[in-house]
Amino acid sequence: MPKQRINREMVVDAAFSVARREGAAQVLVKRIAEELHCSVQPIYSYLSNMDELRSAVAEKAADHMRAYMAQHINPADPFRSTGYAYVRYAREEPHLFQMFVQRRREYVHTLDDLYGREADVRVPRQIAQSLNISFEKAKELHLNMLIFTTGVGSILATGAEDLPEEEMLQRLENAHRAFLRIALEK
Repeated sequence: MPKQRINREMVVDAAFSVARREGAAQVLVKRIAEELHCSVQPIYSYLSNMDELRSAVAEKAADHMRAYMAQHINPADPFRSTGYAYVRYAREEPHLFQMFVQRRREYVHTLDDLYGREADVRVPRQIAQSLNISFEKAKELHLNMLIFTTGVGSILATGAEDLPEEEMLQRLENAHRAFLRIALEK
C-alpha cells in the first residue's frame, strides 16, 4: 500500500474531527495520528506547536458554527430564530459549542467589544427591519439574546442535553418577549 501524503490541512481536519467527537482536550498528536492512520512524525512536521493547532481548530470550529447559524436563521424572524439556532447548535455540537464559548478572548474588555468582534452585523439589521425598530435597539436585543442563549447553550453542551427542547424553547420565547419589551420602553 502506498504511503499516504499528509499535509497541514489534513492535520487540522483530523484534529477538528477529534475535537468534534471527543472534545478539545482530546486534540493530542497521538489521537490525530490515529485519525490519519499515520505515525506522529508527519503531524509534528506541520506544527510549530500545539497552540498553533488548537488555534486553527478553534477557527475551524467558529467557521462551522457560523455556517450552521447562517443556514438556520429565518430571515422573516431573525431575532427569535437566532436564539433557537444557537441553542440547537449547542445541543447538536456540544464539543464545538464549548470550544467556541470557552476560547480566550484577549480583545474583550466590554460586551460591546465582544459583540463588535463576533456578532454578524446583518442580524441586527434584519431584526431592526423586521421589528421596525432602530439599529441600536436591534443590536441591544441581539446582544441580550446572545448572552442568554450562551448560558442556555452552555448548560446543554456540558451534560444537560436531555433537557426537554420544549422547555428550552419556552425559556427562549420568554427571554425574547422580555428583551423586546425592555428595548421598546427605552
